[in-house]
Amino acid sequence: MTVRTRFAPSPTGFLHIGGARTALYNWLYARHHGGTFILRVEDTDADRSTAESMQIILDGLKWLGLEWDEGPEVGGDYGPYFQSERNEVYDRYLAKLEASGHLYEDEGAIRFRVPDKIITVSDVVCGQVSTNLKEQGSRRYDAEAKQEVEANPDIVIRRPNGGYIFHFVNVVDDIEMAITHVIRGEDHLSNTPKHLALFEALGATPPVFAHIPLNLNPSGTKMSKRDQGALIHEYQEGGFLPAAVDNYMALLGWSTKDDQEIFSLEELRLRFDLPGVNSSNSKFDYDKCRWVNGEHLKHLPAADLFKHASPFLSRAGIDPGDARVPAALELARDRVQLLSEIPGVIATIFADSVAYDEASITKVQEKEELPVIISALTAGISAATDWSIDGIKAAIHEAAGQIGLKMGALMLPCRVAVMGSTSGADLVPVLVLLGKEEVIKRLKTFSEMPGLAG
Repeated sequence: MTVRTRFAPSPTGFLHIGGARTALYNWLYARHHGGTFILRVEDTDADRSTAESMQIILDGLKWLGLEWDEGPEVGGDYGPYFQSERNEVYDRYLAKLEASGHLYEDEGAIRFRVPDKIITVSDVVCGQVSTNLKEQGSRRYDAEAKQEVEANPDIVIRRPNGGYIFHFVNVVDDIEMAITHVIRGEDHLSNTPKHLALFEALGATPPVFAHIPLNLNPSGTKMSKRDQGALIHEYQEGGFLPAAVDNYMALLGWSTKDDQEIFSLEELRLRFDLPGVNSSNSKFDYDKCRWVNGEHLKHLPAADLFKHASPFLSRAGIDPGDARVPAALELARDRVQLLSEIPGVIATIFADSVAYDEASITKVQEKEELPVIISALTAGISAATDWSIDGIKAAIHEAAGQIGLKMGALMLPCRVAVMGSTSGADLVPVLVLLGKEEVIKRLKTFSEMPGLAG
């Protein structure tokens, strides 16, 4: 059997991390088993579905690296892949159910007679769940009357206006597209008995079901679009790497038997399988997601780091074409968790002047010998003939000896004078990138600041 999974979003908003994780699990399972991953669009809600939302979903999946084998922009043998274009298919299956006596009209709507028997869902993740739809739907709470009232348990599958309901089209499409595994959120588990009843009435073998745990926010409730980290486009804009987001999403409900937490997408493909999916809900942790991203940044090949960081450099006014950028990025990668934080670490290398941090200035001003230190540094740097890391260190060491101090006593004043802050990238590599002339200029400018001249 060739595995065929599907992701079926509704184009009514942004790509949510819960939906993206569902897409990831379906993609990983199909890829792990050498199968096919299908993108199918549930756009039967014409009032809410928009082309803009559809494009956001497509762009988000592409950014995550979850390319689909069949679906929009790709095509395939089981199309069309938009439900709004499949009414002829649904009409054909409706006629089949009518012919077998499973349907009846109810005030213009078409209802499916649910069987009066126990239906058991054998779920790969949740185990066995049994329900009698007749009993389950026989009562409902009427908010207006504030009491339970009799309810029709039979499922509406077509509205009075002719529009088809999710439950029906979902089952029909899974049959028509030969879906073998349905991997979706646990919130759909309650719908599955209805779907099984429809599969049986249509004489079709149902797919394997795997309902994955819900994503909860830090307060323990289901994540909404208002929660931090809920929308995929925010990761794109905020400086996350696609592979890191995939990595973190995979951990929201799946784990290995060892303690490994950092995975490339290829490693996930090799290791992911449904037995590793947890049955308990996962809790989203934005700080953990940032940490995962930072770990990916540390090991990103230099060319990929440049590619991903370049847009953020441009926005910060740093020319990615500057020959010093690749070396500067190496200074930043271990100090940041997001691509968007990189410009702040290396901006001083490309600036025309130094932006001084007041707290850092105050800290070095506590040194009574500060004017002497800056003067010695200026002289030592000016005399340097080897403008390399070792050569610069030797020059600073020599300058410290000239005024009877250890080299360490000169490093913090040099950092503040040249970089403007006590924090940031490693000092000496920054000096190398700035160049001798620029470093001397900055030391002299610093020495002329009010309160520092000696």
